[in-house]
Amino acid sequence: MKFHWFLPTSGDSRVLTGGGPGLLRRYGRSESAPFRPPDIEYLAQIARSAEQLGFEAVLTPTGTWCEDAWLVTAALTRETERLKFLVAFRPGFMSPTLAAQMAATYQRISRGRLLLNVVTGGETAEQARFGDHLSKDERYARTDEFLSIVRGAWSGTPYDFTGRHYQVDGAMVAEVPELVPEIYFGGSSQAAGPVAAKHVDVYLTWGEPPDQVAEKIKWIRGLAEEKGREIRFGIRLHVITRDTERDAWAEAERLLAALDPADIVSARKTLGRSESVGQKRMLELHEGFAGGTARDLEIYPNLWAGVGLIRGGAGTALVGSHSQVAERIEEYASLGIEEFILSGYPHLEEAYWFGEGVLPRVAKPALR
Repeated sequence: MKFHWFLPTSGDSRVLTGGGPGLLRRYGRSESAPFRPPDIEYLAQIARSAEQLGFEAVLTPTGTWCEDAWLVTAALTRETERLKFLVAFRPGFMSPTLAAQMAATYQRISRGRLLLNVVTGGETAEQARFGDHLSKDERYARTDEFLSIVRGAWSGTPYDFTGRHYQVDGAMVAEVPELVPEIYFGGSSQAAGPVAAKHVDVYLTWGEPPDQVAEKIKWIRGLAEEKGREIRFGIRLHVITRDTERDAWAEAERLLAALDPADIVSARKTLGRSESVGQKRMLELHEGFAGGTARDLEIYPNLWAGVGLIRGGAGTALVGSHSQVAERIEEYASLGIEEFILSGYPHLEEAYWFGEGVLPRVAKPALR
């Protein structure tokens, strides 16, 4: 198993935060929960801590409310020695040949520490903000072509491609990366599956209950086998792990108590308009919650849907003692999950809770 942490490039806090400046102002800029801006000094603290604790890489998100992932992580390569950077980016916002060139350069200057997280994009308004007006299915079709060209440019010979969205003649890079960056990708829609099966090294899912994760793994694995490929599987989760179960749930209760019910309603409306199938599945996990305790949002042993009340994307957390969180990780691993991308609020402190409490129980000896 491999374990990755998260870089909060939209800011951090001791409370849950959703996307956008309004929520960050409401929850972050108060005396009880000061907002931590995503300046390079704080992000470097997190990156160095993740490296020290034994994490393989850190995921850096993409979107309107985030600092640019390429620029931030390139700066952080000088702050770390071995930590890898899982850089999220959106096909269609740049030329695929340019993306291949950027990745090749990054690999050389970082000595092989780049991983690529391809985010097709599930929100029409977000895509339009960047000048992209394709439909969701068209975006996945474009991602298919994009990744074909990227891999072609890394092949070592000029690559020609003619498709619906791209036409390139002789795509190539000055020097093929000695270590070609692995491609990570997530998507729960029917249009996403074939793209994953054809191109990616690691397919990612958000933290759904194990039976749902097992169904998704079976689906993608079957599509990949039809193409004669094998791919790995990863999961994106938050974590609240403490020395005791009681302490962990007390922390979840504190996070829930800090949420304004009006903001939960507003977030649900906003997230409910999402075109993302994965986002809809996240919303279903806390459907019907109208107030109560943190335990009321425990949808499976130690799996808490409270984060998704306010945050888009990954909306579940593993909550429990270090041993309980380790048990849930082992359960997901038994389904075929090999990589875990984790985070917590705030990200610096929670990295230590997990890295010191759970990682020694589940990681390979080399990471201890």
